[in-house]
Amino acid sequence: MALLLNFTAEAQISDQEVYEGIEFDMPKVKETSFPDLSKSIEEYGAVGDGMTKNSAAFKAAIEAVNGKGGGKVVVPRGVWLTGPITLLSNVNLHLEDGSLIIFSKDKDDYPLVETSFEGLNTIRCQSPINAYQVENIAITGKGTIDGSGEAWRSVKKGKMTEDQWKKLVKSGGIVEGSNWYPSQSFLDGYKASSSFNVPDTKDRAELEKMKDFLRPVMVSIRESKRVLLDGPTFQNSPAWNIHPLMSEDVIIRNLSVRNPWFSQNGDGLDLESCKNALIYNNTFDVGDDAICIKSGKDKDGRDRAIPTENVIIKNNVVYHGHGGVTVGSEMSSGVRNMHVSACTFIGTDIGLRFKSTRGRGGVVENIWISDINMINIPTEAIGFNMFYTGNSPVIEEDQSADDEARQENLVPVTEETPVFRNIFMKNITVTNSEISASFMGLPEMKLENVRLENSLLQAKKGITVIDGEGLEFVNVRVISEDTPLTIYNSQDIKVEGFSFGENGKPAVKVLGRSSNVQLDQKDFSDPAKVSIGKGLEGEVKLK
Repeated sequence: MALLLNFTAEAQISDQEVYEGIEFDMPKVKETSFPDLSKSIEEYGAVGDGMTKNSAAFKAAIEAVNGKGGGKVVVPRGVWLTGPITLLSNVNLHLEDGSLIIFSKDKDDYPLVETSFEGLNTIRCQSPINAYQVENIAITGKGTIDGSGEAWRSVKKGKMTEDQWKKLVKSGGIVEGSNWYPSQSFLDGYKASSSFNVPDTKDRAELEKMKDFLRPVMVSIRESKRVLLDGPTFQNSPAWNIHPLMSEDVIIRNLSVRNPWFSQNGDGLDLESCKNALIYNNTFDVGDDAICIKSGKDKDGRDRAIPTENVIIKNNVVYHGHGGVTVGSEMSSGVRNMHVSACTFIGTDIGLRFKSTRGRGGVVENIWISDINMINIPTEAIGFNMFYTGNSPVIEEDQSADDEARQENLVPVTEETPVFRNIFMKNITVTNSEISASFMGLPEMKLENVRLENSLLQAKKGITVIDGEGLEFVNVRVISEDTPLTIYNSQDIKVEGFSFGENGKPAVKVLGRSSNVQLDQKDFSDPAKVSIGKGLEGEVKLK
């Protein structure tokens, strides 16, 4: 079991405040409600010694409470070893203070099941906590749930100290190159997968041979309604930590979600194709994206045709993670109507992260983000990347941008083209970071109608816009060591009330095939502060 520090959110917002200031018509999320019935797992033979496997006791207690019309299944103080737990309708799994549920490392406890992972229809091991087509369920209390993820994950040598690596190798497993794999079964699955973590085959016999590779998400809640997670710590998951999928009326609050920083695919929360969700008063310290909004991948996602919509994300703290709040890259059913506010990102790899690539399709629109504080972000504080895993364009003045990846006439717009538009950000503060912001669309589908206002970005590098249309920067201050704002191959850009720290560089560069760039004359009274690429003199207007 990994040892992880415990963080708690500050200044909790109330259940009523979570609905305040929402820019779209947000339905009131339907909440859970349970009868006054309480059964302890000890009544069904559970032993909390950390050695006795309690799978049968959890199953019996949940079925008994469900059979009586619902109520609370209590997990008392103790260490409760178990195989998978299947939640049923009208059951609140309640973890009392001092309770620890730790899941078995025996892969035989986790049969292969049909599910979805990374947005694709596939077959994987059953999740340690799972629910399918149920209603009115909860996991509450102050206990801890540990997924024994170290038994499932591969590890990259570069993410460990030398002593940690030696100890891991001595424990068993297989070393190939600079990676450690827990078993030959895992390695076979890894080699059979061209799409990240989903094998190319769906043949059951073949999948059984690579079963160790088919790591489950720790909490899988599929096609369910009225779901509450409130209070516990969720940690050390085999793959993603919490994964509500194609569900409605989901509330995620007051959680501590954590994974070792080196955990591959160790996401915190992946909300996928869900409708009406609240995510507030949580802390995340994880190995991959912290709060991630998804809706399926490529054709499987488009065929599903269930967007993620009506989501409020408030008052969350993110420490380590690949992204603080992320949309994508699996967003092929679309994402719309999302509010993010009052969040703090401390050392998160990327702060606000939007990612997709050609082939995804899907429309991401109507996103409002405000009152975000970030510090020590090692890459982009704000990042839009439509070339995720693909061939991103170059923007250096001495390089050519006329490769195949940038030729609009060679890349037709189809249902496989991702669309990101109508995204509004304000009151963003970034300190001591690497890159202020990167706004990158596709040549054939620009990043459209994005507004950043009333923000202060202090980073080594400034803002870069590539293939954008209709972007606005209003009352933004950039303090950087290089050019504060670079605009490349973009149209209809408006810059007003823009200020910058003096660093001897031009304040704005306009390059490539840009057009109709409007700069506030008051901000750029010194012509030397504006650098215009060849042939673009008439496209940059001071007003």
